[in-house]
Amino acid sequence: MPTGAIVDALSVLIGGLLGAFGGHLLSDEFKRDLNLIFGICSMGMGVMAIAPMKNMPAVIFALILGTVIGLACHLGQLFNKGAMLMQAPISKHFPAEKLGLTHDEFVNQLVTSIVLFCASGTGIYGSLTAGMTGDNSILFSKAILDLFTAAIFACNLGYVVSLVAIPQFLVLFLLFILAQFILPMTNNTMIIDFKACGGFLMLATGFRMAKLKNFPIADMIPAMILVMPFSWFWVNVVLKALGA
Repeated sequence: MPTGAIVDALSVLIGGLLGAFGGHLLSDEFKRDLNLIFGICSMGMGVMAIAPMKNMPAVIFALILGTVIGLACHLGQLFNKGAMLMQAPISKHFPAEKLGLTHDEFVNQLVTSIVLFCASGTGIYGSLTAGMTGDNSILFSKAILDLFTAAIFACNLGYVVSLVAIPQFLVLFLLFILAQFILPMTNNTMIIDFKACGGFLMLATGFRMAKLKNFPIADMIPAMILVMPFSWFWVNVVLKALGA
């Protein structure tokens, strides 16, 4: 049973509802400063995931090529359209909701939250681990951070943040099911490089949350698909050909 995926999705749902309901009680300065803290937490988690990286050339190449693919496929624009589709039913039920954001600010923050909750290396690796071994501890730890992060996002974005729990659960559940097919084809080095790639996305997400640099994190997602095959190819083909 995907207990970890369920708990993590519920944390986003509950955090989103609490933040949207009580966000007006918090000052803009409080929300801004706390969002900076969550941004630096995301950066720190990203750095920790990147540090053990085994094959830097493979990870960097996956990031570059994956982002090129994402940009060529306009993946970021698709995320933007999906974000607005998610907001549409919320606007019908809460037409008086005043978010105090421009359209671009709203879309940027919502896309950031979607990527953070649905496509983080921690969530993906945690789902694969839970599906293969039954160990949900990684997802449980992520759920604690997601609860508070969702609440802060919802203070600015409203009830739409709670809907992110739906695609999040679908992604984590699908990975949980596929784990029995994916993990046997991997090794420890490939998984470490995979987490490192996710770390770069989390680092970029932290910069975006802190409004320091608006990285195209949605367009970077294909790198998560490429990094393990590239890691394998680098070790078993390139390094062997070089006699390393």
